[in-house]
Amino acid sequence: MKPEQTLFRRDLINWYQKHARRLPWRQTRDPYKIWVSEVMLQQTTVNAVIPYYGKWIKIFPTIETVAGAPVQKILKVWQGLGYYQRAKNFHKAAQIICTQYRGQLPRDPEKLRTLPGFGPYTTGAVASIAFDLPYTIIDANVRRVVMRLLALDGYADTSQDQRIEEFLQKSIPRKNAGTFNQALMELGALICRNRGPLCLLCPVKNHCAAYQKGIQEIIPKPKKKIIQDLDVAIGILQRGDKYLIQKRPSKGLLADLWEFPGGKIEKGETPQEALKRELKEELDIDITTSRHLMNVQHFYTQFRVNLYVFHCRPKSYPHHHASRKWLPINKLTEYPMPSGSAKIVARLQKNIDK
Repeated sequence: MKPEQTLFRRDLINWYQKHARRLPWRQTRDPYKIWVSEVMLQQTTVNAVIPYYGKWIKIFPTIETVAGAPVQKILKVWQGLGYYQRAKNFHKAAQIICTQYRGQLPRDPEKLRTLPGFGPYTTGAVASIAFDLPYTIIDANVRRVVMRLLALDGYADTSQDQRIEEFLQKSIPRKNAGTFNQALMELGALICRNRGPLCLLCPVKNHCAAYQKGIQEIIPKPKKKIIQDLDVAIGILQRGDKYLIQKRPSKGLLADLWEFPGGKIEKGETPQEALKRELKEELDIDITTSRHLMNVQHFYTQFRVNLYVFHCRPKSYPHHHASRKWLPINKLTEYPMPSGSAKIVARLQKNIDK
């Protein structure tokens, strides 16, 4: 290793040991709890994860409790974190760990890679942080930090990862690899931020080519985020004190979650026209009247979803189906739902309680 890389590593780790945030998953050496945190942190901010992590560990204190739980309970506890395939893969992996590895996460990275949800990031994170193996990890923070250290031009995407991996392989220590990896991620979160990097406070600014050239603000090259509007008509069907919800397919977007019936408003349609068409297609029913109840908005990746919610009176109620349920308002909250549907339930409950 070159002397400057040794100094870089020393300066980085010294800073981390003094300034690292006291996060709950950093107070444990339990591989299971570290695995939980790393899966939750993908595509999610630290502040958002903290309450979910605490709730998860309370309900599922061990891998065995995850493996033995029904997938509906797993998804319900995960509700709000998004990217629900992560939770389903976690559940499947926990079951495999219980049957093949006696409920213990395997230390061997090659075995970890075979588990559902264990891509390069999760494998590297668990191997290094839980088992102190010299495996690198590349997330958005690490990618941005190393691009600035090396003054790499371009967007912060996987096209940069070969150069970044080469740098990390030369820098990662044989011992305390997990500390090194967490220090890089923490530096990206607190100092080497996407916008307004705090270079004067950076412990490794003397090792940073972008800082020396004064180009840190334009590395990585900024991407313009395009938000698309998605308009959806939602039907609230009520029979007595019970409401109809239906389960989404087990594959595809928001798989296995429950929601109110409805669908996308096509170009040229009014919300009421779209709702009438969707309920005919989904439930094979006709509605006589529809009364506007509320509008709900939520964001999903690059989409801004606008939900137009109507209370509907059907000519006849839909036939029984295994993926449909009529439930009172207090039972709806027990079912895992997309954020938009959960917001509708909360509003309905608030209106009833008035």
